Amino acid sequence: MTVDQLAEYIYKNREELLESLRNGTYRPQPVRRVEIPKPDGSTRKLGVPTVVDRMIQQAVVQVLSPIYEQVFSDNSYGFRPGRSAHDAIQSVTEL
Repeated sequence: MTVDQLAEYIYKNREELLESLRNGTYRPQPVRRVEIPKPDGSTRKLGVPTVVDRMIQQAVVQVLSPIYEQVFSDNSYGFRPGRSAHDAIQSVTEL
């Protein structure tokens, strides 16, 4: 399914999808493995979730991030909005 097809899918399957999320029976589909070429000629494996699974992941992130972001240390940089490994290195360098 493409992103363009998602709206129609949700329209047709909304109640079933919501019910499976509510009652804990929702199971994400296996990710699709794609090999990404690297400059040295080798490849890197990348897992691509389905469009529905990615939408659900994003919905969960949008609800939980504001809650948990408040309790993270200011010295934490891993997987944080607006922060990167470069920011962590700059912070250490400044210290």
